[in-house]
Amino acid sequence: MTLQNRPTPVVWAWLILGSLLSARAAEGDLAGAVDLYEARSYSAARVALRAVEEKKGGDPAIDFYLGRIALWFDDEEEARERLQRAVNEEPGEARYANALGDAYGLTAQRAPLMTKLGWGKKCLAAYERAVALEPANPIFEWSLLGYYLHAPRIAGGGLTKARAAAARIKSLDPEGGHAALITVHLAANDFPAALAEAEQALRNHPDSFLALYQFGRCAAVSGLELDRGIAALQRCLALPAPQGDGRPSHALVHYRLASLFEQQGMEGRAAEHLDRVRVVHPDFRAEKMTLKN
Repeated sequence: MTLQNRPTPVVWAWLILGSLLSARAAEGDLAGAVDLYEARSYSAARVALRAVEEKKGGDPAIDFYLGRIALWFDDEEEARERLQRAVNEEPGEARYANALGDAYGLTAQRAPLMTKLGWGKKCLAAYERAVALEPANPIFEWSLLGYYLHAPRIAGGGLTKARAAAARIKSLDPEGGHAALITVHLAANDFPAALAEAEQALRNHPDSFLALYQFGRCAAVSGLELDRGIAALQRCLALPAPQGDGRPSHALVHYRLASLFEQQGMEGRAAEHLDRVRVVHPDFRAEKMTLKN
């Protein structure tokens, strides 16, 4: 490994943390397996969760996490089975309902044409159920936003509904609302509006990882303001990434930087950042980037 390609201190920290979490999870500890999941070590978390399941028996939380991991690896059948079981066990748990909606959504994407609409409607119903259970949680409004942007109007989608969902997100989470509006503008190919919203987010939150990331994302998607996008994302690498599903990670920052450098014709720099993606997140899959990222 050359000096240029050696992991940064942040990457070394992730590698050490991963080793510690794997050792803890190997003891059959559910909390340790969940820590692996939260660290986005999905392959290791799957092994650990299955070991806990074999040792301690079924549990809705285990089904939830294994169902989420199945979604990451495009196994919609296991995802549906596990997440439906979790919902049946705890019907009042909003995150289970939302995840089941994700499973229905993945099924709709991969289903034969004649059955897509039925799966899509089940997806929408599950998302609406999650919002009804926790109306103050913007995470579940994000699922509706994604549905409205991707589903045809016959299945309940459309930009008008997406804009309304973005407005609700902004009322619940002002900083997240910027990302929601940026997402809608990018989906509509309105790049000037997306960049203007990203500029406003940076003015309101100049040292925020999320605001910096969103500006870099806009630059990468639009092909505009490439130098400023690179600068914003490089600042992200010096900040701790937010935790939780659907949050941008350092791996995503490297992925976006690779895109920006590639657009500038700097293939070597782009390749360097793609290499870092796999170091930071071995299970990274670009096609699984969540809606807001």
